[in-house]
Amino acid sequence: MQTRSIATQIDIDAEPAAVWRVLCDWAAYPAWNPFIVGLHGRQQIGARLVVSIHPPGRPRLTFRPRLEVLQTADELAWLGRALLPGLLDGRHSFRLEALENGGTRLHHGETFSGFLLPLFGQALLADARKGFELMNQALKRRAETLASASVA
Repeated sequence: MQTRSIATQIDIDAEPAAVWRVLCDWAAYPAWNPFIVGLHGRQQIGARLVVSIHPPGRPRLTFRPRLEVLQTADELAWLGRALLPGLLDGRHSFRLEALENGGTRLHHGETFSGFLLPLFGQALLADARKGFELMNQALKRRAETLASASVA
C-alpha cells in the first residue's frame, strides 16, 4: 500500500516539559495555533478526539481521530480514518527530543496511507506541510515566551 509522509522539525529554546505543557494545553490552541485551531477530547489512550485544522489556502476541516500515543514530555500521536480502515488513514505525531543545551527539538509529522491516497495531490500535502511549519513556529514562540516568563 502506498504511503506519503510529512516530516518537520524545529528547535525550541525551552525544556521538553515546558514544550509538553503547551502541546497538551488543548483548550488554549485557538489562542495561538494557526493550524490546529481546535482540539478536544480526553487525554487518554483510545479516546476519540475532535480535531479542527485550517491548512493555509484550504477550508477548515474537522475530523475524529483516536488517540494512540500519549507519553508525557515525549510523544503524542493520533490516528484518523476516512470511513473505513485502509481507505485513507493519517497518523499525526509529535515527538519531543531533549537537546544537550536544555532545549527541545520538536518532530512533527504525519504519515498517510490507504487506497484513496492517490486521489490526493501533492498540493494538498504541500499545504499541510505549510500548516505544520506555521504551527511549529507558533509553538516555539509560545513555549519560549512562557519559559522566559517563568524564569523572570
